[in-house]
Amino acid sequence: MKLPHFAVALACAVGLSVQTQAADPIKIAHVYGKTGPYEAYAKQSHTGLMMGLEYATGGTMKVNGRTIEVIEKDTQLKPDLGKALLAEAYADDEVDLAIGPVSSGVALAMLPVAQEYEKLLLVEPAVADSITGEKWNRYIFRTGRNSSQDAIANAVALGQDGVKIATLAQDYAFGRDGVAAFKEALQNTGADLVFEEYAPRDTKDFTASAQRLFDALDKEKGRKIIFVIWAGAGNPMGKIKAMNPERFNVELATGGNILAVMKALKSLPGMEGATYYYHDTPQNDANKWLVSEHYKRFDSPPDFFTAGGMTAGMAVVAALKKAGSTDTDELISAMEGMAFETPKGKMIFRKEDHQALQSMYHFKLKVDPNVEWAVPELVREISIKEMNVPIRN
Repeated sequence: MKLPHFAVALACAVGLSVQTQAADPIKIAHVYGKTGPYEAYAKQSHTGLMMGLEYATGGTMKVNGRTIEVIEKDTQLKPDLGKALLAEAYADDEVDLAIGPVSSGVALAMLPVAQEYEKLLLVEPAVADSITGEKWNRYIFRTGRNSSQDAIANAVALGQDGVKIATLAQDYAFGRDGVAAFKEALQNTGADLVFEEYAPRDTKDFTASAQRLFDALDKEKGRKIIFVIWAGAGNPMGKIKAMNPERFNVELATGGNILAVMKALKSLPGMEGATYYYHDTPQNDANKWLVSEHYKRFDSPPDFFTAGGMTAGMAVVAALKKAGSTDTDELISAMEGMAFETPKGKMIFRKEDHQALQSMYHFKLKVDPNVEWAVPELVREISIKEMNVPIRN
């Protein structure tokens, strides 16, 4: 039976519409602090993101037959600007989802925007617990580790009977959430957190803070440690080390960091802590590719936040493949409980708060004269099963 002309025209129009929709790019906004104190973190994060998308798509930069288009927006580490740029990405650029930012303070300002526009925000690498805790909403997923994961891992590394610990941290969400989580994680280790010191993010002179930390630990007995939670410039570890804490029988400790910061830790051979990533540690295909390609392209190993960016890219591609769509609700359904591969191995998005559960690495610093930075030699991998990460929302 021959179809009427209008039916043929309608069928052609529908077919053309479907083809056009299939050909539309998948738009992703990378909203992050390209300029400011965390510029080094941001550069690594974006490099890693693009390499992750490349790796996960086999070099095609296509998923489900559609090209991936990444739009960059610079928050300049300003919460109000981050909030406005994310709204612009959702409303004007019509992105399917967004990734970022670097700063926890900026991330917290951005969370309600994702809820308002009912679009996904994949947080990488901002760390504050409250992002997937009390400030969380269903449109937020996080591939980056949170403060609790950092804290639990470092508590495993440092927490022993009789150990007395004082903390130095930045006076904003990242630092305060980190100390709160660290204190909680120490509860069953036999160690005690006896003093907390907070300093502004732009602090350059740590003399007064260090003296308060020394005074607080001076009256304690046994092994005494100053544990530092710091991001960006300032180099508190190097400056406190220069004040000779050994005269107070005090050790310094901190978690892992970017290689530029690890250079300052060469004065602390034997220091123990826990880290999110070091390029020689994970043994899997994704990390081997990342390390090899990064050396080829940049003549250097991938860094802390490069791995994080790649993880975000791989998670997005895995979610798009599983959902078969860019529809937000379908993506959420696909991602809740989803296991996916990363340069660190397998991660899992926890259904309750969309936090990526992941391994961490207990290290001991080794000084190699042929390496510019202190090498965090692996003591052992702290597995997902050992990381009893609280649900805080």
